[in-house]
Amino acid sequence: MTINYTPTGVCSRNIQIEIDGDIIKSVKFTGGCNGNTQGISALVKGMKVKDAVERLQGIDCGGKGTSCPDQLANALKEAL
Repeated sequence: MTINYTPTGVCSRNIQIEIDGDIIKSVKFTGGCNGNTQGISALVKGMKVKDAVERLQGIDCGGKGTSCPDQLANALKEAL
């Protein structure tokens, strides 16, 4: 399953996620802090969706109340 998610409150403009069953196969951010989003993508690859949500939800970036990892968690929760 491929998901295209439009994040809110962050610099990234789109998150494309590929999930096979309950495993994250790939994540690609459009926009955002390139190094950070590549790091997040590499870290969650192969992870169970539920585990990634638990680790990423609630992470804040600069007092925005959200972050690219938090927005990824939101997208994954919608996929569940």
